[in-house]
Amino acid sequence: MGNTKFLAYQFKLFSLLFSRYYFTMSNEQLWQAALGELELILSRANFTTWFKNTFIVNSEGGKIIIGVPNTFTKTWLEKKYHDPIISALQNVLEENLQGITYRVESKKPTVSSSRPPITTIPEPPSAPTYNCGLNERYRLETFIVGKGNELAHAAAHAVANNPGKSYNPLFIYGGVGLGKTHLLQGVGLKLLEEKKARILYVTSERFTNDYIQSVRAGGAREFKDRYRSVDVLLIDDIQFIAGKEGTQEEFFHTFNTLHQNNKQIILTSDRPPKAIPALEQRLLSRFEWGMIADISQPDLETRIAILQAKCKEKKVNLEKDVLQYLASTAQHNIRELEGSLNRIIAEHEFNGLDLTLEGVKKIFMAAAESSTPRQKVSPKRLVETVCRYYSITEPELKGKSRKRELVIPRQIIMYLMREETQASFPSIGHEIGSRDHTTVMHACGKIKEAVETDEKIRQDVMLLKQQIYVN
Repeated sequence: MGNTKFLAYQFKLFSLLFSRYYFTMSNEQLWQAALGELELILSRANFTTWFKNTFIVNSEGGKIIIGVPNTFTKTWLEKKYHDPIISALQNVLEENLQGITYRVESKKPTVSSSRPPITTIPEPPSAPTYNCGLNERYRLETFIVGKGNELAHAAAHAVANNPGKSYNPLFIYGGVGLGKTHLLQGVGLKLLEEKKARILYVTSERFTNDYIQSVRAGGAREFKDRYRSVDVLLIDDIQFIAGKEGTQEEFFHTFNTLHQNNKQIILTSDRPPKAIPALEQRLLSRFEWGMIADISQPDLETRIAILQAKCKEKKVNLEKDVLQYLASTAQHNIRELEGSLNRIIAEHEFNGLDLTLEGVKKIFMAAAESSTPRQKVSPKRLVETVCRYYSITEPELKGKSRKRELVIPRQIIMYLMREETQASFPSIGHEIGSRDHTTVMHACGKIKEAVETDEKIRQDVMLLKQQIYVN
């Protein structure tokens, strides 16, 4: 095997042996590790709906009792997700799994209600313990490079080879399911293995929760030691610190401490720094110090390459015409692409689906016929979503001001009403401050053109469309 693969194998073997003999996962850590596996194969909506407030009640002798919040969740997990749960737990369990049962039970309060990171790296007793939270699947070597992500990929490699010096911070932004977390964690894994760096990966929500908990419990020193004594800080979805003054203040000082000590910082977001509402100017300027790289939707060739890599990983052979069809069907992001592939693999294994183009088409046609049509979105919902996204009020959106920060959202809401509700130009004009239908026509045409030529407008429209249908 190649030198890189051999080193990775040695590291993985060492980690396994170390954890077996020197470190035993608690029930909480075991369940978080399993949830990490499940999160990779389930949609965000399903994962949040069915696994929220679940936990391991007891795990002895390979028999595990999972606590669930109600009988409905218990029934659903037993019928729909029992096999994936078994697989996830078996992947992280140190012994053979003997059985799983589900019990309706409330979780006892813990010191912190936020979800702890998955992977724990032991440190000497005198040093802090770093929960790096990295997932083995997210390696730079397995990231498929295409036109939409080549800059971000190159920047990630540069940082992995020269941390703290090449691009600091590295700020990666793009829509949902396009590979931001993969690159983020890929850099972390490479630095962890090759430079033995102290890595900390968290979401911005976790950073906020840790900060709040430190204030409540009087653990400011512990919090600062945890976040300011690492070599590499990786934070996912940094846009969620917007509007949180205390969190932004603490992150500002954390950023300064790490940056002054040449420690690497990598951030991801669903939008560029300037598009994050209610972000302090001093943080905005720091986010722009290093490299800002975007990831856009993969083109057809990249989607086919991703499918080929996934097929190799899953040991499945698909003809070129089937790959082309799948790549053409799932166009929005990589999660959708992998979901389509998982669907036909499951149909093949459990229902004997013929993996030909004709057989695959039948599955997708049947799914389309049986699926519930997407709920029609209301103008009110659109207005609320756009106002929240741009941090403006409804009266400002519908008012007469010609300020650019209001004109663009106003034109975008008109465009979205036309696209998503097929409303007439006069009715849209009436909804947005009793404007003339020609004004609406002009706005729709302008945004339609901007989506093709202006990267920021395109990203904004794409993210807004995603948020409109999130419950």
